[in-house]
Amino acid sequence: MTHQAPARVSIVASAVAAEVTRRKCPSHQSPPPHVGGYDSWTHPKRQWSIRTTHCGVVVLLACFLAAGCSIRKMAVNKLGDALAAGGTTFASDDDPELVKAAVPFSLKLMESLLAESPKHKGLLFATASGFTQYAYAFVQQDADEMEEKDLAAATEIRGRARKLYLRARNYGLRGLEVRHPGFGKGLRGNPGTAARAARANDVQLLYWTAVSWAAAIGDSKDNPDLIGDLPIVEALIDRALELNESYDHGAVHSFLITYELSRQGAEGKPEDRARKHFNRAMELCGGQLAGPLVALAEAVAVRNQNAAEFKELLNRALAINPDAKPEWRLVNLVMQRRARWLLSRIDELFLTPGKE
Repeated sequence: MTHQAPARVSIVASAVAAEVTRRKCPSHQSPPPHVGGYDSWTHPKRQWSIRTTHCGVVVLLACFLAAGCSIRKMAVNKLGDALAAGGTTFASDDDPELVKAAVPFSLKLMESLLAESPKHKGLLFATASGFTQYAYAFVQQDADEMEEKDLAAATEIRGRARKLYLRARNYGLRGLEVRHPGFGKGLRGNPGTAARAARANDVQLLYWTAVSWAAAIGDSKDNPDLIGDLPIVEALIDRALELNESYDHGAVHSFLITYELSRQGAEGKPEDRARKHFNRAMELCGGQLAGPLVALAEAVAVRNQNAAEFKELLNRALAINPDAKPEWRLVNLVMQRRARWLLSRIDELFLTPGKE
């Protein structure tokens, strides 16, 4: 999951807000004392000085309010930087259900900060990746597991997942637009040409925009307009692969394990391309991430009706010790949950599940 800042940021936010309010709304001061026996606030001989004083107060107040706005903006950006940089608080957690309950608050906090600082690049990335991961781990998976018991409820949950994926995609596109004005419009015209404007420091946004977009398409079999966006997804992920194929310990390769089976017009057999990405993903993560194993089992082994390979891959995923790499603990627990669910459905996925 997306690394988030600790809960103490809410305390920081409250303190900053209180300070901004204090600076913008100074306590009323008492009138100045009488000078030379005259009441300087009312005596006609002091009217000029009163006007001068009033003008000075107005100017000072304007400056003070401007300073308050500047302080607020600075505070929002600093808090945004902290959230975007994150830590291992969520990623190393061993209780996915606790994280499931906590993540929405962090996502809404980031959205509220983006309302104040809409072009904050770090926040746009963190929000795009956060919504994508939350939707997959805690909404999509619930829908998949629910489908056999209650199709109507599963369909409703899947619809929610699609909305979250699209929200994530939109934040990703906004981040790319900040760096490359007109990027989104270019993707609609010529995806391949537009994607080439992206540079190495755009890879994280390219990746999460592509993944969220692809996930939304996967949940939209009845939406031809969205399905028609697949060439855009392909352009984004291929550019990410070209710029940094080792991004996030093989995340791009892991995604392409599944995507290669639906790619049109590419050289070679889809399965061979998928296996090549699998091998590279496992190499880059040192065999310590369950994701590539689950992806190959679900995409290739099921397609080939190879139950033996299916079970072997998923059992390897389950054999990974989540505590061996604390920074990957949560994502491994999430993928191991999916591995167990897939194994429970072997009789439905394979015509001859016992065949070796």
